[in-house]
Amino acid sequence: VAISLGEGGADRSCALLSRMLDEQGFEVHIAILTDLVNFPYAGTLLNLGALKLEKDSFLRRFLRLRKLKRYLKEEGIDLVIDHRPKNNYQRELFYRNYVYKGLSTVYVVHSFQLATYFGTDPQQFKKLYTPNTTTVVVSEGIKEKLDTELQLPKVEVVYNAFDASWNLQAQQASQVKDGSYLLSYGRLDDDVKDLSFLLESYHHSRLWEQGCSLVLMGEGKDEYKLKSKAKDLSITEHVQFLPYTSNPFPVIANAHAVCLTSHWEGFPMVLVESLSLGIPVVSLDIETGPSEIVQHRKNGLLVSERRVAAFAGAIGEMYTDRELHENCKAHAKPSVSKFSMTAVGEAWRKLLTNA
Repeated sequence: VAISLGEGGADRSCALLSRMLDEQGFEVHIAILTDLVNFPYAGTLLNLGALKLEKDSFLRRFLRLRKLKRYLKEEGIDLVIDHRPKNNYQRELFYRNYVYKGLSTVYVVHSFQLATYFGTDPQQFKKLYTPNTTTVVVSEGIKEKLDTELQLPKVEVVYNAFDASWNLQAQQASQVKDGSYLLSYGRLDDDVKDLSFLLESYHHSRLWEQGCSLVLMGEGKDEYKLKSKAKDLSITEHVQFLPYTSNPFPVIANAHAVCLTSHWEGFPMVLVESLSLGIPVVSLDIETGPSEIVQHRKNGLLVSERRVAAFAGAIGEMYTDRELHENCKAHAKPSVSKFSMTAVGEAWRKLLTNA
């Protein structure tokens, strides 16, 4: 069960999971709540989002969830893996006691921010997670947080996977103009991604004087703000904004390096995706995610402090130190082998067959 299969790392990971489980011999069904499908999936799709009207009502929402409940029963579903964010206690109580009543459940937590999956009262939400067969988290950092702050039982780490076929998709034409560039991609949400910090760091580095531009790819509420920021820093002509695409891989594969400056992540797939295509990364060492992916000076650079001068120095070194860049490039693909569909699919098989 997911919000959609159309945008963001969690949606892409859910679609990939359906394919991994299908390859493992499981009968897979996917229920989505929003009519948005961009990523390839396996199994039977129940698109509840296609039943939404422009003016939706409480009754129609209830009828869609009743349809989901009936579908689970009629198809003889044994176990539900729920990827949805969970921040409304009454709604989740309804899912637990009505929609999923009598079924085994696995809830997947994709974010380090507890409020996204445990609302404003995590101890209250804990009661909804306790009956789960397992709660799956996508990084060791999230598990440590749940162990420390909630003492949530039966928590297992299963990483998100990358798809080797992305290398084929990367061979398509790129949207970026010719030239060398650093890349950041994802939602243009400055509160989370701190792209203002990235713009300031790029400005401080003066890398455009050496022919290196900056590309920001994605859409979101802060697009105008970030374009204004680039203008204020007098770097507009060196910063290119590209729209969201379901196939970002040609742009990634032609980047000099991919940057991550978020305040928090769960498991930042932008790093895994980039490394799987042989592209080094430069990332802030935020609380969870990057340190489980980035091997400092082997496949990228981890920057320990959120200081403009420090990050500017790191992207500058990655661009100007050819030996460092080539070394990181050579180790990029091998460094993410544990996140392959084969490895992650096997981890899911073990988890579900032992459940």
